[in-house]
Amino acid sequence: MAQENLAGRTIKTYRLLERVGEGGTAIVYRADDADGRRCAVKVLKQRLRNDKNAVQRFLREAEYGTRVQHEGVVRTFEFGEVDDLYYLALEWAHGQPLADFMHKTGKLDPDLVAHIIAQLAGALAAAHEAGIIHRDLKPENIIYDPKSRTAKLLDFGIARDAQMDPAQRLTRTGFFVGTLQYVAPEALSGELVGPSADTYSLATITYFMLTTQHPFDGRSPRELFQQLLTQDPKPLNQAEKGVKFTASLEKAVMHGLERDPTKRPPTAAEFARGVCDAVENSASDAEKGGIMGVFRGFLRRD
Repeated sequence: MAQENLAGRTIKTYRLLERVGEGGTAIVYRADDADGRRCAVKVLKQRLRNDKNAVQRFLREAEYGTRVQHEGVVRTFEFGEVDDLYYLALEWAHGQPLADFMHKTGKLDPDLVAHIIAQLAGALAAAHEAGIIHRDLKPENIIYDPKSRTAKLLDFGIARDAQMDPAQRLTRTGFFVGTLQYVAPEALSGELVGPSADTYSLATITYFMLTTQHPFDGRSPRELFQQLLTQDPKPLNQAEKGVKFTASLEKAVMHGLERDPTKRPPTAAEFARGVCDAVENSASDAEKGGIMGVFRGFLRRD
């Protein structure tokens, strides 16, 4: 079967230059708009164009993206349907998925982790203020540019509106959405989750950046599922033999990984503040002040 490829075609004002990625439902192209501005264009796969739920999810992702305006979120320009093609035009974010970056570099220094988490917390604050729960935070959905040390959140494909009528849900009760290594335990029932679920995922990403390990080590989805529901996460200082972090940093990370959502920091910003505080307290005098300054800067809205 020939690979679907629309490179060379123009959708509305966007000239598709090169196919650069593919997900479960859409194909991503590097593109230029009519003014020569570089952007990314996602196009719903051909086999899904008559799937009502797939189309709804795709358009919902696009609509959510337009509602979240923050420097830490990949900007959505526009979306629509042209000639039976559903498309979503996005900012072209320089860098690579954080997962790819870490595959090359391994674990990250705590100060860089704090820098990245501060940015993501600001992005989540904007999303939550707009009433949107991301639900699929993971390194694959974060674009990181090592040159500028900037991180941007993308992919609201399974996000939900916090004010949505449960009757309008696209996911059946009893089925969770997300990625098991990063999903909050309360999401496993398939019930609606709140902003605290994003905080849990952010804490898991923090744990992974510091150690390249996950808080649970289940070898199969079934085992991991059971661990998430019944066990406490492995303490940060037990993740990698011979590698130790300060007690305050371990405490801050594990606070975000509480199984009970009510015991976690009240917001992603509070979680990030705890991590930044812990890293700053262990930094040299020359570094102190810089980490928290970055944290405060990234929490502002554009």
